[in-house]
Amino acid sequence: MSRMAKASPSSVLPWTKNPGLTVWISAQEKAAFEQSVWRPACSMTIPKPLPRIARFESLAYGMFLHWGLYSQLGAGEWVMMNQGIRPQDYNKLQKSFTAADFDARAWARLARAAGMRYMTLTTRHHEGFSLYDTRGLSTFDAPHSPAGRDLVAEFVEACRAEDLVPFFYHTTIDWQWWKKVAMPAPADGGHGFDKYLDYLHASVEILCANYGPIGGLWFDGNWAHTEADWKEDRLYKLIRKHQPEALIINNTGMEAQGVKGHPELDSTTFEQGLPTRPDRRGWPKYLAGEMCQTMNAHWGVGARDFNYLSPAQIIENLCLTRKAGANYLLNVGPTAQGGIPEYEAAALRRVGEWVALYAKVLREVRPINGVRCSGRDFLLKAGRKFYYFAFNLPIRGNDHVTVSGGQAGVRALSGLKQEIRSARWLDNDQKLAFTQNSKTGLFALDCTPYPYGTQLVVRVAELEARQSASRSSP
Repeated sequence: MSRMAKASPSSVLPWTKNPGLTVWISAQEKAAFEQSVWRPACSMTIPKPLPRIARFESLAYGMFLHWGLYSQLGAGEWVMMNQGIRPQDYNKLQKSFTAADFDARAWARLARAAGMRYMTLTTRHHEGFSLYDTRGLSTFDAPHSPAGRDLVAEFVEACRAEDLVPFFYHTTIDWQWWKKVAMPAPADGGHGFDKYLDYLHASVEILCANYGPIGGLWFDGNWAHTEADWKEDRLYKLIRKHQPEALIINNTGMEAQGVKGHPELDSTTFEQGLPTRPDRRGWPKYLAGEMCQTMNAHWGVGARDFNYLSPAQIIENLCLTRKAGANYLLNVGPTAQGGIPEYEAAALRRVGEWVALYAKVLREVRPINGVRCSGRDFLLKAGRKFYYFAFNLPIRGNDHVTVSGGQAGVRALSGLKQEIRSARWLDNDQKLAFTQNSKTGLFALDCTPYPYGTQLVVRVAELEARQSASRSSP
């Protein structure tokens, strides 16, 4: 994964389009401008998503797994670079990589219990060590370690056994190809870059040709060589040859969230930041969106990192990601030999109990245009039904024991012109009172408090429209 730019506290980026002129703009401004350039001004239609992209959007929630030799040091996935460890010293970690605690089926069962529908594994991270059998390209892989086997094969088998879709993360940079560990790397990739790309593409072809149909490839690292010719046409053509229905994602990093890239890509990325809903009018291709996020401050396991997300924060982030129509890819950093840390496992299972209340809704809902809600609340749609996501509701109970906070009662929204026939909380089927003026689009919903013993963080109400609403377009 990319690191936060340190040069400017305002997160501005140098952006040069004309020779001799560099304009400093924010990442958000850059994304917005490039979006407008990418879209022909004369077209206002929204393209339909390709089937593979529509399937990806319906997965909604997935598990990211960062695991490699770096996990043995417990100092995050960038430890080799951050501590300036020479490859000849760092690579000794291969001799102690046993994968003794790795149980791919247990990983997959945890993802299912968490309510996730797909898993993305770091088949190779920037350190250059592969969890898969590189079939003669290199000996720096799991089969040539004490683990002695192809761990990606076990991962794929476990995903399929638990009805999860496997995705492969693969770095596009490799610190093994630079004898001296130093950053920044050459902007054009440096000497021997074309030879390195041959190795990279051959590695990706192994993943595409030997594990059956996969959900997609998730690349990361092009941000390291901004002036290099990555030969993306060749790489993506290779993927389509073996995996025509696989999603192709190439992470743009924290400094360029939501920025579009090569036309063959299927999704934008939002690393460590809540996504925004894009204006897709006039786009030549519909792109999905995905937010990837760590549960603490590191992707790889950090033995002294105590800064974890709570289950409540994860629930809120999942909801806010779906508000934007994007997927949520939440990371876990397995331990040195492949176990899942206790806190992550417990937190994910707890969130999974919440997801179970709303699983179908989370997969099917999509954003709608023109509706505005109060505070952090929002409205999504699936078919003839709307779903109101309510934040900050109080608990009803005895004043001596009930924690205060939140506000119940009427919550107003505007722009909803479909006539609603009923409203209810999905968690307990309680009917809710509402009033509506379908001509003006004003709607008010009486959001009742939680009963004592319940606090769902975000509560979802189903609003069912009358039959005529099906003729409306979102």
